[in-house]
Amino acid sequence: MYDVIVIGAGHAGCEAALAAARLGCHTLLFSMNLENIALMPCNPSIGGPAKGHLVREIDALGGEMARVTDQTYIQVRMLNTGKGPAVQAPRAQCDKRLYSSTMKHVLERQPNLDLKQALIEEIGHAEASGPSPAVLWVKTHLGRVYESRTVILTTGTSLGGRIIVGDVAYEGGRSGEQAATRLSDSLRKLGIHLGRLKTGTPPRIDARTIDFTKTVIQPGSDTPIYFSFTTNGALKPTFLSSPPNPAYPPGAPIDWRPQLPCYLVTTSQKTHDLIRANLHRAPLFTGVIKGIGPRYCPSIEDKIVKFADKQSHQFFLEPEGWATTEVYVQGANTSLPEDVQLAMLHSIPALEKAEVIRVGYAIEYDFVPPSQTKASLESKIVPGLFLAGQINGTTGYEEAAGQGLIAGINAANLVKGRPPLILRRDQAYLGVMIDDLVTRELSEPYRLFTSRAEFRLLLRHDNADLRLTPIGYELGLIGKERYEAVEAKREAIAREIQRLNKVHFVPPGDERATSGAAFLRRPQAHYGTLLSLGVGAEALDPEVREQVEIEVKYQGYIEMQRREIDRIRRLEERRIPPDVDYAKLTGLRFEAGQKLNKFRPATVGQASRVDGVTPADIAILLVHLEKAGRH
Repeated sequence: MYDVIVIGAGHAGCEAALAAARLGCHTLLFSMNLENIALMPCNPSIGGPAKGHLVREIDALGGEMARVTDQTYIQVRMLNTGKGPAVQAPRAQCDKRLYSSTMKHVLERQPNLDLKQALIEEIGHAEASGPSPAVLWVKTHLGRVYESRTVILTTGTSLGGRIIVGDVAYEGGRSGEQAATRLSDSLRKLGIHLGRLKTGTPPRIDARTIDFTKTVIQPGSDTPIYFSFTTNGALKPTFLSSPPNPAYPPGAPIDWRPQLPCYLVTTSQKTHDLIRANLHRAPLFTGVIKGIGPRYCPSIEDKIVKFADKQSHQFFLEPEGWATTEVYVQGANTSLPEDVQLAMLHSIPALEKAEVIRVGYAIEYDFVPPSQTKASLESKIVPGLFLAGQINGTTGYEEAAGQGLIAGINAANLVKGRPPLILRRDQAYLGVMIDDLVTRELSEPYRLFTSRAEFRLLLRHDNADLRLTPIGYELGLIGKERYEAVEAKREAIAREIQRLNKVHFVPPGDERATSGAAFLRRPQAHYGTLLSLGVGAEALDPEVREQVEIEVKYQGYIEMQRREIDRIRRLEERRIPPDVDYAKLTGLRFEAGQKLNKFRPATVGQASRVDGVTPADIAILLVHLEKAGRH
């Protein structure tokens, strides 16, 4: 019998399996196709606003996504550099197949972890006998049964998956894979309610048929950028020094690390007229598609209808790897018929002769509305069953990987009799995302944004190690050497800030002396300015300098957010008994009672964020908790 079984080997499944195995649990990971481990069926990119923050948090806790990204990206950039540090984030375009094979290699080398290829069709549980915990079992399509103390479902879009292109629809998890239809039926038999969502992907085109002279080049960073805190400049690129990809034009500059550029094209009035003329064939408008799609990643036909006054839309041509000519057309998500997709692309000057390698498609799939899930990501309906990724209603590889890591940690904690790891909203974007999922109704696929975090100035991508590595170390996912390096960095930051508060000098053009810290708070001042004036510490590590500058420059705002965190901490830590019947609480509004009984929040803080619950409802709840405490 296994300690942990993980179903699905996408990004959520990989992080879940690795975390559980690294925490000493005998773990089994199932994949429908072992060649598609950590596959990126949509855009092979990692990071971006909030998503890049998640990747760094996964890394700080001991996860794998950042390291594999650093080994396999073909382009990397820092986004939002013209804005404040809270919303800046790294984004990388990865080699799709290299990322998958690299993650597979990591899994194969991991002790305590077995890999098997099979389609799981049933899940069940045996009642506990005596003091022993209940045992879950899973059955493959070949009829073999495996038992485990916990099971983690990371099914992606395969759960009841249905692929749609024009008037053609067929069962499938993603293009080329099976749908897990019987597994949906099995979950319903266990008492789990399922909902229906929709997502989509654009066509892929052949780079050899693109006229790059009619595009705007989008180069990568000219300075090293890494996602993992453990990666450094000594990382050896695994790519060819002379890339064969036609998407890399002759004479393009090769910087510190060979990168493939991306390219920008725009739609025209001709494109829009063609799409409008074929809306009667668009599944999105004919009623063929029933599921709700992501508002922040709409299909091109949806954009044409909703933004009818817009003259053009941007498409980014993004290579899928070094050894392939496939190019991803970001911004062109569609389920239009194949002939319309081809005509749409041909209406753009740079793509007049483009050949489609894979058509775009929409996919509908089942998910488990997360009101049925605890903040630990364990099911409220089936003890020992954990859920992570798109099965919880999220969209995106990074959101899935983050949930997978937390689910893997908490499945291991359950096996070992330890309390679950539940990150607060002020600790991590991981905490923001999971708290959002378990306290709010999902009307569309959930996507994480920096705007969802109340304390985003504290949750920067650059300080994820300072925030979360001590937790990873305490769990056992981070080694002592790495933990001590982070603590040494923390001490160096504190020492330098203290020194800058004490050291005084007269800046050029000033008449009075000022402290180094006060000078650094000036809008145009940076730590590099202090170095040029002989006030900075030359021997200081660049990462320490970065943290010192941010902490000093934004000190007032940071302290304000920390005071607000202290103010609401009392509500966040106030536990609610799991057996409270909110419908019987005198004075509580009917709607609030319904919502609280549905979501079953674990703390008063969570209860305050449930949709439909007002501050007055929370005041009444606190009164009842006080009375219950006295009794």
